[in-house]
Amino acid sequence: MNKKMKTTLFGSWKSPITSDLIVAGTIGLGAVTIDGDNIYWLEARPTEKGRNVLVKCTADGKITDVTPPPFNVRTRVHEYGGGAFLVENGTVFFTNFSDQRIYQQKLDETPQPLTPESQRRYADMCLDKYRNRLICVCEDHSQTNHEPENTLVSINLNSGEVEVLVSGADFYCSPRISPDGKQLTWYSWNHPNLPWDGTELWVAKINLDGSLSDAELIAGGKNESICEPKWSPDGMLYFSSDKTGWWNLYCRNFEGEIEALSPMDAEFGYPHWVFGESIYDFVNDKEIICTYGKNGSWYLASLNTESKEIKKINTPYTSISYLQVRENKIVFIGGSPTQPTGVVNLDLNTEDKPHPNPPLSKGRESVFPPLTKGGSGGVNPSKIQVLKQSSNLEIDSGYLSTPEAIAFPTENGLIAYGWYYPPKNKDYTAPAGNLPPLLVKSHGGPTAAASATFNLRIQYWTSRGFAFLDVNYGGSTGYGREYRERLNGKWGIVDVDDCVNGAKYLVNAGKVDGEKLAISGGSAGGYTTLAALTFRDTFKAGASYYGVSDLEALAKDTHKFEARYLDNLIGKYPEEKEIYERRSPINFTEKLSCPVIFFQGLEDKVVPPNQAETMVAALKNKGITVDYVAFEGEQHGFRQAENIKKALDEEFQFYARVFGF
Repeated sequence: MNKKMKTTLFGSWKSPITSDLIVAGTIGLGAVTIDGDNIYWLEARPTEKGRNVLVKCTADGKITDVTPPPFNVRTRVHEYGGGAFLVENGTVFFTNFSDQRIYQQKLDETPQPLTPESQRRYADMCLDKYRNRLICVCEDHSQTNHEPENTLVSINLNSGEVEVLVSGADFYCSPRISPDGKQLTWYSWNHPNLPWDGTELWVAKINLDGSLSDAELIAGGKNESICEPKWSPDGMLYFSSDKTGWWNLYCRNFEGEIEALSPMDAEFGYPHWVFGESIYDFVNDKEIICTYGKNGSWYLASLNTESKEIKKINTPYTSISYLQVRENKIVFIGGSPTQPTGVVNLDLNTEDKPHPNPPLSKGRESVFPPLTKGGSGGVNPSKIQVLKQSSNLEIDSGYLSTPEAIAFPTENGLIAYGWYYPPKNKDYTAPAGNLPPLLVKSHGGPTAAASATFNLRIQYWTSRGFAFLDVNYGGSTGYGREYRERLNGKWGIVDVDDCVNGAKYLVNAGKVDGEKLAISGGSAGGYTTLAALTFRDTFKAGASYYGVSDLEALAKDTHKFEARYLDNLIGKYPEEKEIYERRSPINFTEKLSCPVIFFQGLEDKVVPPNQAETMVAALKNKGITVDYVAFEGEQHGFRQAENIKKALDEEFQFYARVFGF
């Protein structure tokens, strides 16, 4: 044993990974695009009250902000947003958060409003260069007594005039114009489906006057999820479909036949929570660069569109998103268990040269481990350039826990999955016989997924002596449609069982203390957390971040995108009202006897504050230890540095009081 190490209880260790360090040294990265020689991405900056800034990187590596304050590049379509900007030939178009208008900005000039003031919101833009207009998704909130109306619209770049092109469906996504400007494709869906349940892929002719005609349903339906339609450079239509049980890539050839490209038990697609995702792009007519997920990790690959051969490109990344390709320049957001998320530029034509980026932390091995050189699928590390990282903090590897993929038995003889992080801190050891407390994370969605990408917020816990389990319960994405549909009709049961059984698995393995089990989650994960604390007795404490406590209230009072989500997860409302009541923690506070802390944004439209406040009042009346931390100016998810910091520290201090360390 290292003589310098201090001996003290798990959970009480001092760590250099503080909340101040996390919020000061961490930004969010997303939505990459390429325009000419320049690469663009969005940065979400907690220190600027969560403002989303469009950033440009030139060919010589110079990085500058494009959108000046107070502009915030963020759309509220579907409330979750995404697809908030477009860059074409040096001109930027973006949705500004405060007024939801589209602005047009010539580089190095002040943004000018393009659309008029209205109750409309815009997302997912594409440029119709043949008719000098944008085509995008529009969400009109002017009818206050009804659901907002979603349509596809055109926006004249000279006058800002908005014209509806397609209407009638409840939701639209991914309008894309063919290279010759003669066709438009998109996909749509209707209540009660969510886009991962079933969507329809359409193609229509664009007439000389810009109107559409001869709309044709190409693929999809109520039980087939289509996503990411794109045109190849030669005008062939590609898309992803899960009709085999896995999102795989397909093309519609010039004869109108639909062909599978390279069928695999892997996910070439994400659930559409936000606009603008990209899992593939074209090098040319014959080659696609794509990313696919399998068993919780993501891989980069090259796909030959003629031979249908897919060849993995070895990189150090296990999380790959927002993939863009121009010729042989491949840009994406990538991360791994040993490195923070970053904007990655991979050039397969670059000659070998010393890597320009230093290791990410003191004492850690190179973040670019040896890869295959030259041979099939290999990428020389010298061809990888990290343009920007979500964190540039130098942290000694002695404080960093490496995740382990685990599979564990759950109800009905099935298997569930998760990422297990053991406690790690080079300065401390625990007394003999002492086991660590366990914090179980139930992710949101619930159709999202836990990732093994380097996360300082997880390291915050493990460096203090907590074990951490990030559960991919039944219903999570990344394991095929059958696994995703385990949750249908069983939300509050399957997810809870899997979180409980994941904790028990680690207890039985002797890795954690069965009397110091906590569970935490946000949004849908907050509901799983509250259901686990109410209807099971495994966990001894928990934290709900803007979580659902009253399913019936959620069915009556939420935004359009998720208004019918519970039809599949719970049952039809009000026909099956009794199920809603039976699975709502708020109705069974007498069964809840352990401490809970609640965190809530007061401007949350997805899960309104009354959900948390009603639960808190009920627990106080019962005399149970309960804390309520509310944040002005926050919506669904916290973006401001001081609030992120406070929530993290308050949660830790809450467990410290409960578990006595």
